[in-house]
Amino acid sequence: RKGVMETRTSRRPRSSAQQHLLLAVALIACSSQLLVDANSWLSLAMNPIQRPEMYIIGAQPLCSQLTGLSQGQRKLCQLYQDHMVYIGEGAKTGINECQYQFRQRRWNCSTVDNASVFGRVMQIGSRETAFTYAISAAGVVNAVSRACREGELSTCGCSRAARPRDLPRDWLWGGCGDNVNYGYRFAREFVDAREREKNYPRGSIEHTRTLMNLQNNEAGRQSVYNLANVACKCHGVSGSCSLKTCWLQLADFRRVGEFLKEKYDSAAAMRIGRKGKLEQVDKRFNVPTPEDLVYTDQSPDYCLKNDTTGSMGTLGRLCNKTSEGMDGCELMCCGRGYDQFKTYKHERCHCKFHWCCYVKCKRCTSLVDQFVCK
Repeated sequence: RKGVMETRTSRRPRSSAQQHLLLAVALIACSSQLLVDANSWLSLAMNPIQRPEMYIIGAQPLCSQLTGLSQGQRKLCQLYQDHMVYIGEGAKTGINECQYQFRQRRWNCSTVDNASVFGRVMQIGSRETAFTYAISAAGVVNAVSRACREGELSTCGCSRAARPRDLPRDWLWGGCGDNVNYGYRFAREFVDAREREKNYPRGSIEHTRTLMNLQNNEAGRQSVYNLANVACKCHGVSGSCSLKTCWLQLADFRRVGEFLKEKYDSAAAMRIGRKGKLEQVDKRFNVPTPEDLVYTDQSPDYCLKNDTTGSMGTLGRLCNKTSEGMDGCELMCCGRGYDQFKTYKHERCHCKFHWCCYVKCKRCTSLVDQFVCK
């Protein structure tokens, strides 16, 4: 009888309060999953990472404290703890360069105060998302390659790159170069780990986005690898330069940023093909190479604040009244108009060279007009 009573009780319709409770639990579960999916290893740039040797005995392990890592990335963290500081530095370098390159655009690579770093903008497979993936991957290659050269990592050292064929015979190939080969390989393993451990159905929207991310990660790494150049130093009596020593050196990261910005401007629109691979929307253009950026979604206009797309809008942004480019008030303010105000500008002026050897300047102050979007 007790069993019958339990069965009957279980068949009673749920009360309104129970239904609301179940709905709330479901919503919390969904939002928690979205938050997990939105987390990014780029969050390593937002919080300083302590070096492993700074942890005291009994302290919580480094890798368990880091947010935004996927399962594969956390395993790599456990194997290469001394690398994590430089991954964070590389991510920060990438974010700073992104903000510099887009400082005069409606979307200016703004960050938000959570583990997603760039917010909901990254959920759209746009040109802007493509650039952030590329410049972040490039930042990791840059930071790890340099850390190898400086002897900061236990698993790598100076570059072992082969001597360039076009280097004059009487020039020495040596010195301690940036280890771009190692930086490239490690960045590929770490940054791509999050994408490669996903198992979405072939041809799905999620699978398409994964392929897009992998392509743009590779484009970022390629930019650092291919822009690295040979640097040389003269040796000889009284600066005669009778002998030269050369080594492999990373390009200035500003050059990497400019190169990827050009790739952003010429990025290829892609879609998923019948074979489950990316294919061009417009096949009249050249097929993208591993150095090219690709995107799958059109960009929002970023004119107005939109919580759905993550757009922060251009309200209050400075604009250039005389420019006809993207930094001009007409385009930056999306036709809404602008306000004008005056502000004091401080700069160095009347600089003179004094023997020997310094330059002395005065500090000038001027009243200038500035314009901000309505």
